[in-house]
Amino acid sequence: MRTFIDQYRQAYGVESICKVLQVAPSGYWRYAAQRRNPALRCARAKSDDVLAPQIERIWQANMQVYGAEKVWRQLRREGIEAARCTVERLMRRAGLRGVMRGKIVKTTVANAAAPCPLDRVHRQFNAQRPNQLWVSDFTYVSTWQGFVYVAFVIDVFARRIVGWRVSSSMRTDFVLDALEQALYARQPERDDALIHHSDRGSQYVSIRYSERLAEAGVEPSVGSKGDSYDNALAETINGLYKAELIHRRAPWKTREAVELATLEWVTWFNHHRLLEPLGYIPPAEAEANYYRQLSEQAKSPDSHQTAS
Repeated sequence: MRTFIDQYRQAYGVESICKVLQVAPSGYWRYAAQRRNPALRCARAKSDDVLAPQIERIWQANMQVYGAEKVWRQLRREGIEAARCTVERLMRRAGLRGVMRGKIVKTTVANAAAPCPLDRVHRQFNAQRPNQLWVSDFTYVSTWQGFVYVAFVIDVFARRIVGWRVSSSMRTDFVLDALEQALYARQPERDDALIHHSDRGSQYVSIRYSERLAEAGVEPSVGSKGDSYDNALAETINGLYKAELIHRRAPWKTREAVELATLEWVTWFNHHRLLEPLGYIPPAEAEANYYRQLSEQAKSPDSHQTAS
């Protein structure tokens, strides 16, 4: 409406236009004065001018996937105070939106004939330390060259992705490569009593995969029910991956493009993405906090007295 008045005020006059539009001329004159002299604007408008660029910066820096809640949390982490409703209002005004997760699509085909390890997790995806429980699963991505498949290995303690692989096939080598990356990156000790959990997919219950777990001293676990809840945490990570990266940047041309983008997403996810179950901190920060607390406990006088 103000733009309309600006456009025709010279021809018809502000008062005449406002009379036809049934609005008060004083409102337009106040707007015109504030536009000439921004110092006359109200405190809220001035605050919005400062906050809006910060909101867009955080939204852009986090792959354009954050909604108002996580943008607000990140502002607080940076020491920028703002009401959550204000963040939501400014994001809506700027057209900034978080991603919405879609439905879970089952990609793993169970092998009913293959012997399966026991279910040692029973849908309780909790861990008190790193390298206590890993979960694995894979999903698919459609490209112009055909389907490619992406496997993840996740450490449950901080939801950190410790291994991943992109492949053009669903053979055992593909998920085995993701496991090898996780073993190399984490170097779990045999006395860690590490459990590796997956669904009943043929790749995860294959002889080669089982033998590699045994060789590394990792205890296998396979969901007993045969549905998505058997591996719910891994399914959740798959869902975030599809919503935050794959669906937003489609269509994908090549496997190489998916692989490069996945590398970017995994790095961001591990080091920057705020996760609600962790208290809105990134996985890497959660692990760093754990090891720092261990170090502080080892140095405290009480621990030395207890040891003696």
